Amino acid sequence: MTATTPAAREATPQASPQALKIALLGAGTVGSQVARILTEDAEMLAARVGAHLELAGIFVRNPDAARDYQLPRGLYTTDAEALVDSADIVVELMGGIEPAKTLIERAIAHGSAVVTGNKALLAQSGSELFQAAAEAGTQLSFEASVAGAIPILRPLRDSLAGDTVTRVMGIVNGTTNYILDQMDSTGATFDDALADAQALGYAESDPTADIEGHDAAAKAAILANLAFHAPFRIDEVHCEGITRITAADNEAATEAGYVIKLLAIAERISATGADGARTDGAVLRVHPTLLPREHPLAAVRGAFNAVFVEAENAGELMFYGPGAGGAPTASAVMGDLVSIARRLIRGGAGRTHTPKSVVPALAVGEARTSYMVVLRVADRPGVLAAIASSVADHGVSIVSMRQVPLAEDDLVAEESEEEYTDEAPESVLRIITHEAKEQDLAATVVALEQLDAVTEVVSVLRVEGN
Repeated sequence: MTATTPAAREATPQASPQALKIALLGAGTVGSQVARILTEDAEMLAARVGAHLELAGIFVRNPDAARDYQLPRGLYTTDAEALVDSADIVVELMGGIEPAKTLIERAIAHGSAVVTGNKALLAQSGSELFQAAAEAGTQLSFEASVAGAIPILRPLRDSLAGDTVTRVMGIVNGTTNYILDQMDSTGATFDDALADAQALGYAESDPTADIEGHDAAAKAAILANLAFHAPFRIDEVHCEGITRITAADNEAATEAGYVIKLLAIAERISATGADGARTDGAVLRVHPTLLPREHPLAAVRGAFNAVFVEAENAGELMFYGPGAGGAPTASAVMGDLVSIARRLIRGGAGRTHTPKSVVPALAVGEARTSYMVVLRVADRPGVLAAIASSVADHGVSIVSMRQVPLAEDDLVAEESEEEYTDEAPESVLRIITHEAKEQDLAATVVALEQLDAVTEVVSVLRVEGN
């Protein structure tokens, strides 16, 4: 079977076609596994679809390179345009913005359905591509773009379509979760945990996108897009990575009953402006977060992912599983591919997500959260009262305070205790606040820095899930 126009597919369901042609763009870790499944499970897939899924070719930059799953040399090509033009379904697993965007646009214009796992592209240009697919009457599916094998996007789009999702909070980057888990469970330093992750293949040689939070931010935008039925871009996500997390942070977290996770959070809120007017919108943020150890997300270990969804009627739901890796992510790709293929056999218009709501992205300062603030302070009468007063001045209240003599705290274990004498004693003070607006908490930290009794603000971490 050769590629046909969307109109022709809608008009006449396909009658016992011999094959649907699949163009695969990219043969990396995930692409190689998709090629393997298409080849080794061909008969099973044909039985489920009602037609053979014929791998028409694989676009690569170097056809002679060694790959995880090697197919005959003739299947590899450097002519992406010709391959796209020959296909009924295009599977884009190259990553990056270009040439992936141009090739997807070419496939859509040609009437081909598209499956992609390209989170960076969707977080930047998803709305544009969704609209193009809708206008062309074809389908653009992207389950593999978030959380690997975990089926999270389809439940947000379909299963919860009759509900109102209020919050999505998840561990959506396996690399950072592995690093933080190692730091928590073994006491490893950040550098050692990162090196271990690289050795195991969980982290790239250049891990910047993971450890600086950019990968999670792209996924946060995609999750918000589906959860709130509104277009969001990666530049609307507040993003902080994990590179500043120290052993001392983990010790403080453990002592207080928390674990540190890099969370992607998208939540609906209502903000009040200076004029008193209220604006309903959403705050999207990615940052290291303290979670109580009894929280379901706190138990997510290693390179696994999990997404916690809160909806008005369904309540709290959690989706958990392998968040990365060739075979798990290929499973998500194949789910989209089989779904599209079945539709092509039956006939009918392509189904593509097209956000309809207007939900503005609000500044992170409008979010409500809690803080754990670790301070180095003078150990003398009146200091705790001055700090408590400064916190209260900003409309923030304190859940707990814990004071630890500095010489006994591992924050300064590398320094000589002889520096700290009875003439100028210091302590470490750990404060956990009640929930408040982010902007008020941030202003509180600035005020604490300016107190004479405060030598240093050692660390500030947000707290969720209390």
